[in-house]
Amino acid sequence: MRANGLEIVALSGGVGGAKLAMGLARTLPAKALLVVANVGDDFDHLGLSITPDIDTIIYTIAGLNNWGQGWGRADESWNFMDTIGDLGGEDWFQLGDRDLALHVWRTDQLRRGATLSTLTAAAAERLGVTCTICPSSDLPIRTILETAEGELDFQRYFVRRRAEPEVRAIQYRGAETAVPSPLFMAGLSNPSLRATIICPSNPVLSIGPIIAMDSARKALVDAPAPVIAVSPIKGESAFKGPTARNMRNLGMTPNALGVARYYQPLIDGMVIDHADAALAPAIREMGIAVAMSDISMPEPEDCERLARDVLAIVDDGSIRKRSR
Repeated sequence: MRANGLEIVALSGGVGGAKLAMGLARTLPAKALLVVANVGDDFDHLGLSITPDIDTIIYTIAGLNNWGQGWGRADESWNFMDTIGDLGGEDWFQLGDRDLALHVWRTDQLRRGATLSTLTAAAAERLGVTCTICPSSDLPIRTILETAEGELDFQRYFVRRRAEPEVRAIQYRGAETAVPSPLFMAGLSNPSLRATIICPSNPVLSIGPIIAMDSARKALVDAPAPVIAVSPIKGESAFKGPTARNMRNLGMTPNALGVARYYQPLIDGMVIDHADAALAPAIREMGIAVAMSDISMPEPEDCERLARDVLAIVDDGSIRKRSR
């Protein structure tokens, strides 16, 4: 593998995407990987700026995450939240004491005029991450779910209501005026880029806010390197979260074919699970190349295995940039 510059741009949401991002970070040279994080989940809570997907990616790649829980830091304590609860405050969104320090620092720095890109890079470096992580945009994009209970921002839907309300439509507020972060745009046009990988994150909730920016979509289509999506679904079940149910409620087919249809204008190829081989012909009929792997990642070593498989697919040339 080349080791002189950027090779892979990875678009990622939280837990599932962060796992593959970690695998890529452990497989590629440090300067070869740029991870672009969803900001649609970001929100203000208890006076603090919270960026859940950025933080999950940082903690996971740094080896600081709570693997079993899927979010937050390992060896966490909860004195702050216990006291918030004692005071009758909003304790539905859990902020561990170690995690809290990052939010306080970020909020203070944002108020002093720092950008989210600068702060993300600084936090990642100080926590031991060697690859580059950036937000998809320095401007706010907020995922709003239209549900049977009315409009809910992402965290109130996903955490407070445990993703129970039926989703009828999704808005990405701010995407119409937001622009991709400078590192994101520079990465897609980098002459050494081998591929852009869409990690196995919820397509409509985690990747949707990124590709809702017109300039991001155009840059992905115009990028000289192929765009390859890794399916977040095996059969009709997502590995974590409400992906399949969200797709079904929005009239999408909750399987790898449905994911391919969602990404079809942007992607050149897709990695699906061996169990979904029967779907490959229909995906190929859409002009999308298909490769197969075991896409499950129950343990850290599985993340590295899948990363190696995806990079081998990039190298073998079976997925090329298609003409549009």
